[in-house]
Order: sequence, then C-alpha cells, then structure tokens
Amino acid sequence: MCGVFLRGCRGRCCPLGLLRVAGAVTCISIETESLGSAAPQTFFISRSCSFHLLPPPSLLRGARTCVGFRTRMSKSSRVLNLRDKVSGNEADLSLCNLTEVPVRELALFPKVTVVDLSCNNITSLPPEFCNLTHLVKVDLSKNQLTCLPDDLGNLVNLQHLDLYNNKLTALPVSFSQLRSLRWLDLKDNPLEAGLAKAAGDCLDEKQCKQCSSKVLQHMREIQDEVDRAREKRLLREKELERKREVKQREREAKEKEARKREKAEEKEKRRKEYNAQMAAVAAQEQQKKKSEEKKKKNGQAADKKVAVESAPKPRRSFVGLLFKLLLLLLLGLAGVAAACQLTDLQKEDVCAPINVAVDDGLSWAKEQEGVVRQLVQNLSTAAKEFLESTQTSKN
Repeated sequence: MCGVFLRGCRGRCCPLGLLRVAGAVTCISIETESLGSAAPQTFFISRSCSFHLLPPPSLLRGARTCVGFRTRMSKSSRVLNLRDKVSGNEADLSLCNLTEVPVRELALFPKVTVVDLSCNNITSLPPEFCNLTHLVKVDLSKNQLTCLPDDLGNLVNLQHLDLYNNKLTALPVSFSQLRSLRWLDLKDNPLEAGLAKAAGDCLDEKQCKQCSSKVLQHMREIQDEVDRAREKRLLREKELERKREVKQREREAKEKEARKREKAEEKEKRRKEYNAQMAAVAAQEQQKKKSEEKKKKNGQAADKKVAVESAPKPRRSFVGLLFKLLLLLLLGLAGVAAACQLTDLQKEDVCAPINVAVDDGLSWAKEQEGVVRQLVQNLSTAAKEFLESTQTSKN
C-alpha cells in the first residue's frame, strides 16, 4: 500500500502525479475529515478508478483529506520505477504486491545495503539473491516464504534479517555461515521444535539479538552434524569405492589369469598339432623310405631273377644221360655179382647163373683188358665233366 496524503494528512507525502503509473491498475479510497467532525467520512472507494471520479473540490474544501491507493504494476513498470524506490543506501519495495524479488534490478545498485521487501506475496527467493553479498539489512517480514535458498550463507555481510510472519519450517544449513548476523526475527513461523526453541520469542530488540546468536549456534550444530554425516557418507563411499576397486582388480586378475591359461592351452594345442603333424610327416617319410627300400629290394630280386633266368643253362647231352644209365646198370650188376660171389647167396639157385656170367665176364675181361681200360678212362672223363657241370650250375 502506497499512500498519497494531501493537505492535513499525517505521514509520507508525495505528489499526486505519482498516481499516473503506466500499465497500473489503481484502487483509490478517499477519506475526508471535516474540521468539525472527529470521525473521517469515506466519500469514494473503487476497485478501478480514474481522476475524473474524484469528489468535487467543494467536498474537499476546508477538510483534511487522505488518499490511499493500491497498484498492481507489471514487471516492466517495476523495472522502470525501481530507481524511484531507492533512497541513498535503502530500497523500499514494501507493499508493492511483489511475488518475486527483482534480483537483477537490485544488482544494478551495489550501494544499496538495506532492502525492505515486507508486506508482499513472495513465496521463495531465487538462488541469484545469494549473490547480493553487499546487503547488510533485509526485511522479508509478512510474506509467504516457505523456504530459503541453500546458499543463503553467501551473504557474509548481512547483519539484520527480518523473517517475521512467513511460512518457514526450517533454515538452510548454510545459515550458520552468516557470521556477521546480529539481529534476527523468526516470530509467527511454523518452525520445527528445535529451531523454534533456539529462536525464542523475539519480542524486543534484545531477544532478537539473542535469537540471532542462538539460531546461529543451533545451525552450527546442525552444520557439524551434516558435516559428520557427509564425512561418514564420504568414508562409506570411499570404502565402497575401495571395495569396488579391490573387486575390480580381483576380477581383472582372474580375467588376466584366464586369458593367460587360455593362451597356454592354445599354445599347448598348437604344439600338439605341430607334433602330430611332424609325426605324420615322419611316418609318411618312413613309409616312403620303406616303400623305396622295398621297391629297391624287389628291383634287386628282379634283377637277380632276370640274371639267373638270362644265365645259360648247361646243356645235357644224350650221351651223358646214356652214360649215367649204363653206369647205374653196371653198378647194379656189380652189386648183384658181389652179393652172389661174396655172401651166402652164392649157393642159391638164383645166383648160379650170375656166378657163371661173372666168371665168363671176368674171363672175357681178362681177354679184353685193353678195351676195359679204355672204357674206364672214358667213364672217368665223363664223370669228371658231369661233376664240373654240376658245380657250375650251383654257382
């Protein structure tokens, strides 16, 4: 709510021309209090009005008049008029029906260290708000805040923070980093039990200062717990990572050993195949050698057979055969004659003619002694030739 107070009004005053805001929807209420009346009288209230609807000047003459208006400005209007809200190192953005903080516009005024954002409809602060590290005092009371940004601790120069009448239940852990904070108001927030106990009542300046120190101490304890939990989590994750690395190394070692074993088996398999191949080649060569030796032996035997077959066989003459028969006959006759002459068979009737023939033969032989000698000589010669031919055939 921005007030334009005319003659006789208390508080802030600004020119009536400020009502002419481009793109604004204005609600104007006019109250007049006559000089003789104690209670103000409302002459005009409208949700949307313009200046030609104002009461006639006769009604305002001799009265103390207060004009109040509400405006809902567009974003472009806020940007254009933000310079009008800045006075020295302060920016008054209260009662402007804001739903978000104009962080980019505030960043253009680095000399502004005090910002009043009270009595708006802000539900959350953007993360970029934490970049306004030059802020010293911030009033966010009577808004709809449900949470604060996680990096709120970046506002290292913040000394005064008013969060009265919001919907906060907890504060970010980084709140413990606001080491310059000296004043804090958390009244009328649905805070969790531990934080509410640390905040206290904040009914006066002293309690608000105590609230800042106790809440910072409480948040430091939470920060320590968070740090310990994070450290435990990091240790646990590190241990898990170490176990994963150990398992990974074991798995890699097993895989390496398996590959090594496979290579050894493959090498042994190739070696066996090579040995088998060499043995097969050796067997083939041995078989070939045996075949060649066999062929060579068969060739030599064939050559011998051919040589034997080609050798001239001794010719057996008819005279020699006849001589052999005669010799055998003579030998047989000689044997029979000897048996009949020298044994007891001479007395037998069978041997009588033989003995007679032998005697006649001996008588005739004596008579033919020269012929016999010639015959014996011929027989001896024939026998000698026969023996020589037999020896030659054996060789």
